[in-house]
Amino acid sequence: MENKKEFRTWLDDFQLQHPLVIAGPCSAETEEQVLQIATELKNSDVTIFRAGIWKPRTRPGGFEGVGAVGLKWLQKAKEATGLLMAIEVASAAHVKLALEHDIDVLWIGARTTVNPFAVQEIADALEGTDKIVLLKNPVNPDLSLLIGGLERLYNANIKKLGVIHRGFSTYEKNKYRNNPEWQIAIDMQNRFPDLPMICDPSHITGKRTMIQEVAQQALDLNYDGLMIETHNDPDQAWSDAEQQITPTVLKQMFLDLKVRKTTDNASEYKQRMDTLRLQIDGYDEKLLEIIGNRMQIVDQIGLLKKEKNVAILQNQRWNEILLKMTAEGKEMGLSSDFIMQLFKAIHQESINHQEKVMNT
Repeated sequence: MENKKEFRTWLDDFQLQHPLVIAGPCSAETEEQVLQIATELKNSDVTIFRAGIWKPRTRPGGFEGVGAVGLKWLQKAKEATGLLMAIEVASAAHVKLALEHDIDVLWIGARTTVNPFAVQEIADALEGTDKIVLLKNPVNPDLSLLIGGLERLYNANIKKLGVIHRGFSTYEKNKYRNNPEWQIAIDMQNRFPDLPMICDPSHITGKRTMIQEVAQQALDLNYDGLMIETHNDPDQAWSDAEQQITPTVLKQMFLDLKVRKTTDNASEYKQRMDTLRLQIDGYDEKLLEIIGNRMQIVDQIGLLKKEKNVAILQNQRWNEILLKMTAEGKEMGLSSDFIMQLFKAIHQESINHQEKVMNT
């Protein structure tokens, strides 16, 4: 699959003066709840109303959605507000019911994207559809899985495609519910610059207090839209209560968020940017040179360990490096997360070098 200008047609056809906004509750709970939230979102920047009908839960016993009856509620909400309706589908049976109820937008969730068999089943059920189909990134940070899912949909002659970035599960817990791993999304944008990219800050953060911050980061990275979970009474929501905001808060967020220009054609801007980028290029070259020199020393360490029959991994030394570099990085204004990721990558490359030396 190659990038095509036509990928953006469905989004351009909306003729929006702002990023696309998809909003609504994590789960449809009652007909009254769905209609109330949709009505409150009617006169806002929201174009597409979302609601979970079937909810895949990590463990049994939790609320797993109201099921097909919720589709009738969405039909009523569409009739009352004119908003397009969106739901998550995880099987061919879900697709069949969604199409029977004229749902406008179908998204494939992260737990489904990770399974090529499931994505293929959905693609077959949707073959040739004129509905908008959005694919969430898989739960694990695997760009090839995401692209593979898109290819299955594209090969099913589905023209209106887009990607939702909702972050990635991680064993090491940090401030996010799902680590954003922005670089993976940026790599996706570079591969398919015309494919609409939507950010889901609700699932990335898991906390309503962080949604605006992450939404702004997404807009700073030139995302095409946002999917934000919105509930009339978030604290009483039947699922994911902590990551939902009220329609009032959402509307204020639209006012506060800053949409960036793709570029600025003013000559002063371009001249200053070129100068700054040249400085960045210079530092990047120095970084590579320093890391290359470091690996030469690593090779010598590998030879010494081979000579003395010493194991490659030295946990005490590794922990000392992490502790020292995290402290020094903090003094330079660098986050602990960044330092951890940087030195983990350097450490892995060092191990690779030493393994090569010891096994030749």
